[in-house]
Amino acid sequence: MENLREKYGWILATVLGSAVFAFGFAIFLAPGDLNAGGISGLAMIVVEVLGVGSVGALSILLNLPLFILGGMKIGKRFFFGSMIGMVLSSVLIDLFALYSIPMPEPLLAVLYGGVICGIGLGMVFVSGTSTGGSDILIRLLKLKYRNVPIGQISMAFDGLIVILTGLVFQDVSKALYSGVTVYLSGKVVDAMVYNFDYSKVALIISDEHEAIAREIGLQLDRGATYLLAEGSYSHAPKKVVLAAVKKQQLAELKELVVHIDPNAFIIVQEAHQVLGDGFSRYTKDSL
Repeated sequence: MENLREKYGWILATVLGSAVFAFGFAIFLAPGDLNAGGISGLAMIVVEVLGVGSVGALSILLNLPLFILGGMKIGKRFFFGSMIGMVLSSVLIDLFALYSIPMPEPLLAVLYGGVICGIGLGMVFVSGTSTGGSDILIRLLKLKYRNVPIGQISMAFDGLIVILTGLVFQDVSKALYSGVTVYLSGKVVDAMVYNFDYSKVALIISDEHEAIAREIGLQLDRGATYLLAEGSYSHAPKKVVLAAVKKQQLAELKELVVHIDPNAFIIVQEAHQVLGDGFSRYTKDSL
């Protein structure tokens, strides 16, 4: 069962993420001519200019040359997974558009549409695929700019689509609302890809460093490292305990340390994508 989940789980994540994205776009954004960027957003603009066609069908046509590029540069799994995401999201956008609901107030449409689209895209990115279009270009840019969060790359790319939205629909408010959507969507993507993988790194200064390190291993099943330090006033040598733990283990870590040494000095920092035993493993496709 575990092997099946590892082997085919990314397909399920791609399908679900594509459906969530299509729902957020078709139900909350498209009815108000609001834009979430990407190829679907560009397709909405082209449909408005031409006066014919549908967003889903045009998205598929615009995607074809990008898929050729993505397949050559990123690999077979990304190519076929993104094909699934592209076709499914494009078809579902048109299907969801058939079920009209009362148009919500624009700000609510922006908030819900941006968050829902971001969740969908985040699920797809985490699975190692995309919904096609600009997502392929974003992944290619991510390969070049490894230190830039993927959500920020997405926001920068989609900024141009937002500007085009204002020009084509001749409505500054639509462009401004769409900008909020793009910002929210990008932040949610980063949360899905990075923040949910947040851990904590603790620096513990105590004369009971050996006992603390030992109990971290026994009670939390985490390793600890000694950092050699020196007191600035006494110039006495000290050993600082460094330990990386899951976010949910932080309270237990604090209790453990204070129980051993009530006077211990604890510094806690955020850390994401901690790689190694007990945490995640790095791959060349990591975002």
